[in-house]
Amino acid sequence: MAQKKTAEVDYSMYEKIMALYELQKIDSQIDEINKVKGELPLEVEDLEDSIEGLNTRLANLNNEIEELNSLSRQRNREIDEANMLIAKYKEQQENVRNNREFQSLDKEIEYQELEITLAGKRLKEYAVALKAKAELVEAAKAELEERKADLDVKKAELDGIDAETAGQVKELTAQAKLAVGKIDERLLAAYGRIRSKVRNGLAVVTVKRDACSGCFNRIPTQRQSDIRLGKKLIVCEYCGRILVPSEE
Repeated sequence: MAQKKTAEVDYSMYEKIMALYELQKIDSQIDEINKVKGELPLEVEDLEDSIEGLNTRLANLNNEIEELNSLSRQRNREIDEANMLIAKYKEQQENVRNNREFQSLDKEIEYQELEITLAGKRLKEYAVALKAKAELVEAAKAELEERKADLDVKKAELDGIDAETAGQVKELTAQAKLAVGKIDERLLAAYGRIRSKVRNGLAVVTVKRDACSGCFNRIPTQRQSDIRLGKKLIVCEYCGRILVPSEE
C-alpha cells in the first residue's frame, strides 16, 4: 500500500471513502500480481538463511580444525622436548657418581616417557576428531553448493516475474499514491488494520443485493442509505469491513 502524504485539498468524507475503495481495488491488483510469485519470495529467503547458516557452520568447523591442528603441533613439540630430555638424562647417567643419582635420572626418564605416551594418545584422539571434522566440512560444502544452485534458480525465476510485472506495478503504485492523497491518516490506518486481518486482504467491499460482498450478510435498508450518502465511515457489523455503495 502506498504511503500517506499530506493532502492540500479538503476532500469530503464521501470522496475519502471512495478513494479508499479505489485504493482497495489497486491493492487487490497488486495482490494478484504477488500471487503469481507464490512461495518464491519465502523460498528465496529460506535458502538465503540456510546458506548463511551453512557458512557459519563451516567457519565454526574450520576454527575447530585449526584448534585441533594447533593442539597437535603442541603435543608434537612436547614429544620432541621429552625425547631431548631423555637423551640428556641418559647421557648424564653415564657420568653419575653413585646409584642414587642414577635412579633419580631413571625416574626423570620414566616421567618423560610417560609424557610421550600421553601426548601420543592425545595425538590419536586429535587425528580421529580431525577426520570426523573433515567429513562434516565436506558434507557442509556439498550442501552449501546445492543450496546455492537452488537459490540461483529461484532468484532467476523471481527476477523474471518481477521484470515482467515491473511496469504494471509501477503504474499501480502511482495510482495508489493518488488515491492515498485523498485519504486522511485515521482512515488509512483503519484500512491497513482491517486489511491485515481479513481474508484476501479485502478491507473495503461493496453492498450487493442488499448484502455485504465480503461476508454476504444482509445490510439493513437504512444502513444502505447511509452508505450511499457517504457522510461517515460504515463497517459491516458482521465482518468489520468498510462498506461502500455498489458500482452498479
